[in-house]
Amino acid sequence: MTESTSTPSQPATAAGSGDNRPTQTRRPASGGRRERTPRRRKFCKFCADTDLKIDHKDPELLGRFVTERFKILPARVTGTCAKHQRRLTTAIKRARQLALMAYTPLHKK
Repeated sequence: MTESTSTPSQPATAAGSGDNRPTQTRRPASGGRRERTPRRRKFCKFCADTDLKIDHKDPELLGRFVTERFKILPARVTGTCAKHQRRLTTAIKRARQLALMAYTPLHKK
């Protein structure tokens, strides 16, 4: 006589659910994502402060918009508007050409 019993490796499921997964490991209906906390809105520093000018001869200002590996940070990270992001990129590239800023960490003084 062979008896049909469930093996211990199979988890118990709710009766009639037709789902072989255990009910404890199910994700919430939101897809498992946590709700985000509201973040501060990013703003363009150059639009907010009209006295602040983008100049290729000011490596300290330009250094804030470059990573530690000397990559230019995108506007979505810094919050600058498209107009000022274009000017920043041009100023950083000019400063690199004039050796006021480094291209890579190996070029740093």
